[in-house]
Amino acid sequence: MKLLILGGTGPTGRHLLDLALKAGDTVTALARNPGAVDNVADQIAVVAGDATAQRDVATAALGQDAIISALGQGKSLNHHGLFDQASAAVIGAAHQQGVCRLVWMSSFGVGDTFDTANITQKAMYRTMLKGVYANKKIADDRIRASDLDWTLVYPSALTNGPAKGTYRVGERVPMKGAARISRADVAAFMLQAAHGSDWSRREAVITD
Repeated sequence: MKLLILGGTGPTGRHLLDLALKAGDTVTALARNPGAVDNVADQIAVVAGDATAQRDVATAALGQDAIISALGQGKSLNHHGLFDQASAAVIGAAHQQGVCRLVWMSSFGVGDTFDTANITQKAMYRTMLKGVYANKKIADDRIRASDLDWTLVYPSALTNGPAKGTYRVGERVPMKGAARISRADVAAFMLQAAHGSDWSRREAVITD
């Protein structure tokens, strides 16, 4: 499968790059800093560009079977319009290049997933993450309303632990305690979703 990975230089995206290569996929990464993927640069195609610019995404999306986005703002609580702008750029580029499949990582607590969050989670989503989650909701709503073959992925709090392969996933998953999920498990699920149709035009909440 020919995959374009956005956010491949980030902590979840790096897992995606590695897993896609192990699966035998042909991988392209769009990166502002191509040097950040030097350790796999000889195994993938790297396009220098900005995920919020349709022209750059379209260049990288040419000939791809699917786009997987693991874009994130790192530890910053200022989204700078990243998710809103990137979703518009990706949808436009996908249409331009005839790519139908999109797997997009959001966050648990965005949109309707807020309803099944526990008290502690809701307090955090309403305060420190309020701005970021509002921007992610704009992106998610835009993707959901598009004619693409999308999957929206809603992981609970992300950790850098190893993959367990025993996570819970569903359109609605009740949260228990300090719900967490490793980035490695999220990446594995996203890659699996891109390869199949089980999660076509569906929302996937994933947690441990």
